[in-house]
Amino acid sequence: MSEWLDRVYCEDALQGMARIEDASVDLIIADPPYGLGKDYGNDSDKLDTQAYLAWMEQWVDIALPKLKANGSLYIFLTWRYSPEVFVMLKQRMMMVNEIIWDRRVPSMGGSTRRYSSVHDTVGFFAKSKDYYFDLDAVRIPYDEQTKKARTRSIFVGAKWLEMGYNPKDVWSVSRLHREHRERADHPTQKPLEIIERMIKASCPSGGMVLDPFMGSGTTAVAARRCGRHFTGFELNPTYCEMIQRRLAELPAEPTAPEAVS
Repeated sequence: MSEWLDRVYCEDALQGMARIEDASVDLIIADPPYGLGKDYGNDSDKLDTQAYLAWMEQWVDIALPKLKANGSLYIFLTWRYSPEVFVMLKQRMMMVNEIIWDRRVPSMGGSTRRYSSVHDTVGFFAKSKDYYFDLDAVRIPYDEQTKKARTRSIFVGAKWLEMGYNPKDVWSVSRLHREHRERADHPTQKPLEIIERMIKASCPSGGMVLDPFMGSGTTAVAARRCGRHFTGFELNPTYCEMIQRRLAELPAEPTAPEAVS
């Protein structure tokens, strides 16, 4: 597996993943095209419903054998296709959570025939019941006021009070608006906060993260910041260059990731 360490391959994921050794990856973070007709510099997001769902099943069946026995998958979806994809994945894995990413989109009009869509759906799946999960690595610290309010004897020494609470399944993290310091020229770039939480919780230190659709390279950047290895694929040569630039800008040592609420 050493030849795959910390590499970005500018090629189709279906072809590339077939070469990866089975049972060699700790975590898969997948942010595939959403089936909404987005422009990624190619026609990868312009399939009709039947073709899109067939393609999703195709890459999933190539990717899942690459996971170790205690490995996990996070997959970003929209409400349009998450029901079908979740059913397909539940036939192959154990579903752990449905996570809602609240993108903190301000109210600015929108459709007059339906409610505004301001979230992404994330599926968290595991290959087996003994999947790797480090809750302590992603606990959210209580503020001092809350700690002070809970000084009764039943709380003294409680691990959850000292280390923080379990993140909920609704993650409120602002989307990367045009002026955001992380923003790269990519239409569906994900915040580092979100990807770093996934990596810290579901990939051991020094482990391997696979991203089949690297896009702007956030998974690679997050893995490097968190002291994990990565490998992945991206069709668009412009995005491949972007990923390399983002990686080159990182400090030599991993940095402490920010907390998410």
